[in-house]
Amino acid sequence: MLFPDYRPRRLRQNENFRRMIRETQLSVDDLILPLFAVEGKGVKEPISSMPGHYQLSRENIVKEVKLAHDLGIPAVMLFGIPDKKDALGTSAYAKDGIVQKTVKAIKGKVTDLVVITDVCLCEYTDHGHCGMVQDGIIVNDATLELLARTALSHVQAGADMVAPSDMMDGRVAEIRETLDENGFESTPIMSYAAKYCSAFYYPFRQAAESAPKFGDRRTYQMDPANSLEAIREVSMDVEEGADIIMVKPAMPYLDILYRIREEVDLPVAAYNVSGEFAMIKAADKLGWLDGKKAMMECLVGIKRAGADMILTYFAKEAAKELAGD
Repeated sequence: MLFPDYRPRRLRQNENFRRMIRETQLSVDDLILPLFAVEGKGVKEPISSMPGHYQLSRENIVKEVKLAHDLGIPAVMLFGIPDKKDALGTSAYAKDGIVQKTVKAIKGKVTDLVVITDVCLCEYTDHGHCGMVQDGIIVNDATLELLARTALSHVQAGADMVAPSDMMDGRVAEIRETLDENGFESTPIMSYAAKYCSAFYYPFRQAAESAPKFGDRRTYQMDPANSLEAIREVSMDVEEGADIIMVKPAMPYLDILYRIREEVDLPVAAYNVSGEFAMIKAADKLGWLDGKKAMMECLVGIKRAGADMILTYFAKEAAKELAGD
């Protein structure tokens, strides 16, 4: 089709035409709000690099969840910051751990919202790594039992879904087996399947107090240069029993997201991470771009690339924008 027989602008000339032919629809149903739980009472500690987000004590988390529910957001992702850390991250799987207590508090007040819990050790270990450390090495197989214990403790507390983010090999299978053996065969697993070793996590590490005390995470998180490896990682997690697979980060890895959407028939999530959020917020504050428009364009782009759901710190703002508030 060539001009003048075909004129693409015919269907762009008014908003109703544009609505009628819009290929990608972003909805509040697509959004998951991450939250950071801490011990104490009356705590609402601002996260400087993530405007509008806070470390929250349980009663304030419950308030935030109620607000998300009122906005129509269907799910939250819960991260915990304990008072005490040790080499084995024992607070991660303690019955009275911060996530476990917060899940119970949420479920006592809001019953028809999905509570997903992040399953990892980095917030709970004194060395800040996502697995056990032996002689300066992050060991894989010995970590799996601890991750499975963590996931089980979250589900026993009332979590609707668990999301392992550690990138240890075999952890999805270990968690699936543990949940099934304990009567939680109906609890889904959202796996951080293609999680890259990214510079875009730095604001999160401030929020979650989870920066590694030595080295980095390149021995377990993926090399940003690799694409085929992501397909292998996802395929392994699918075979091990994942119900939803995730790409993290989202915006620098839209090509990965698109490839995975083409490869698998499971639901696909994408994590619009803290650094992506912080960049837009900073540029908006400086007057370098329109923050709301940039937010919506990025979220639509992530959806267009293949995401069925988006974890994003923009969730509340995007929900309001979609509602026309």
